[in-house]
Amino acid sequence: MKRVITLSLATILVLLCAHAVAAQDWARQRLEKSPRHREWVTVKHDNRSVETFVVYPETKDKRPVVLVIHEIFGLTDWAQEVSDEIAEAGYIAVTPDLLSGMAPNGGRTSDFTEAKATEAVSHLNPDQITADLNAVADYGLKLPASNGKLFVAGFCWGGAQSFRFATTRADLAAAFVFYGTPPPKDAMANIKAPVYGYYGGDDARVTATVQDTIAQMTDAGKTYETEIYGRAGHGFMRAGEAPDASEPNTRARTKAWASWKAILQKYQ
Repeated sequence: MKRVITLSLATILVLLCAHAVAAQDWARQRLEKSPRHREWVTVKHDNRSVETFVVYPETKDKRPVVLVIHEIFGLTDWAQEVSDEIAEAGYIAVTPDLLSGMAPNGGRTSDFTEAKATEAVSHLNPDQITADLNAVADYGLKLPASNGKLFVAGFCWGGAQSFRFATTRADLAAAFVFYGTPPPKDAMANIKAPVYGYYGGDDARVTATVQDTIAQMTDAGKTYETEIYGRAGHGFMRAGEAPDASEPNTRARTKAWASWKAILQKYQ
């Protein structure tokens, strides 16, 4: 007699998320080989202490700051590795662990199980997220190595948060949204910075929002430029550099990196 096991959609998503996080040893190995200075700092505001990963570029000049917002998996090895790549490109990367103090015994992402980290990120309070991001952005701008320019970039869940952060932070030079959903239409009027979005052609859930977002941002008089990469899936910036990367994801990642760095150069 066969036994049929039915999994809920939530359970399937948790399992997929756990696999994505567990398969990041390659990211840790690349990070460990980096010659750039990296450190953990504690950014305090109100009653919060936000553990933040900082990576410095190897340069003699003061450089812009890129506030990096992690995926729904929390501040994983890949989130740290991509922060190092941002520093390699010549920018100070400041990446807050938005699960700081949220794990058992007041820990952060590394103190959660993979599935629990995903669940915890999905339930974070939006006002707390905004306050954490503002505090870390302010910390980055005050660094002696900073030239006072601030960018924000986020991936997946973090992509949606970077778009939302642009509705609340007036001094952004630009916002970069990697496969993240848009904020409510009414909030778009508050955006001051140009927004650049990068999407996978096979990421139906998120990419289906792009055309309406273009229309809404245009109506609001805002700059919103997008690139959609055919056959690339959700999460291609991470998946495109993994050892088992598909050709469409690798191609999308390469093109997105080139575009991203060119735009950063334009505004710095």
